[in-house]
Amino acid sequence: MSTTFEAVQAQYEKNQKAVNSNKFSKEDRMKKYFFTLLAKGETSGERRVRIPPTKDGSTPFQEVFFHEINVNGEWLKLYDPKQEGKRSPLNEVYDGLMLTGVESDKVLARQYRARKFFIVKVIDRDNEADGPKFWRFKNNTKKDGVFDKIYPLFKNKGDITDPKDGRDLIITLGLTTSGNGKEYTTITSIIPEDKSPLHEDPKVAEAWINDDTVWSDVYSKKSEEYLELVANGEVPKWDSEAKKFVSSTTEETTIMEPVEAEVDPQADEPSDSDQLPF
Repeated sequence: MSTTFEAVQAQYEKNQKAVNSNKFSKEDRMKKYFFTLLAKGETSGERRVRIPPTKDGSTPFQEVFFHEINVNGEWLKLYDPKQEGKRSPLNEVYDGLMLTGVESDKVLARQYRARKFFIVKVIDRDNEADGPKFWRFKNNTKKDGVFDKIYPLFKNKGDITDPKDGRDLIITLGLTTSGNGKEYTTITSIIPEDKSPLHEDPKVAEAWINDDTVWSDVYSKKSEEYLELVANGEVPKWDSEAKKFVSSTTEETTIMEPVEAEVDPQADEPSDSDQLPF
């Protein structure tokens, strides 16, 4: 029979695991997030990265599904728990709307659909001291996205992740104006440089390759209660006393109204109002 001590011990160990799962502080996590955004006032720019090899020789591009949804005026990318076999409140709303057969519901359902993203570990050549970072970009159904630009480099240049004979990538950025007049950053080209080692110091290169940080250490996964609130059209707020997310709104709604032409302002790139990984 379980004793009080065993119950307390189990609770303590559970909390220790939760604490240890927060691998980085908010400041440190920001350093692990690679993004391609032009600074205010810039109309063009470049970024230089290197994709290190994986330890097991597998593809460095992880496929992960996120919901892109506007919560209280802020665009968020919310991890879809369905890919872990868990309940997905936002998918439930999507499925429900699609089943009505009403065309307006199908339009509304689009903002609840989970979308495929790629996440790849990179070395930011302008900030090598930060170590490996993670670059998240959307799958492009028009075959003109980041992955579509990088794949031919593997095909034509060989393994660009090779630690000795791989290649850095030059990412060219440009400023584009959408149909609603909003400006956003696009990646116009990705060009490989000449062959070069991952790092001149083999020990540094080895440390980068063996770095055990994974994308989920950087991009958070929201709880079911958080996703439930968003699915109900509410704005989640952390209640420190209750130790859980609660609604910060006074009136509950079943679903949110569709956001005209702003569901995805960059078509196939992350919206520029959501550049934090949290």
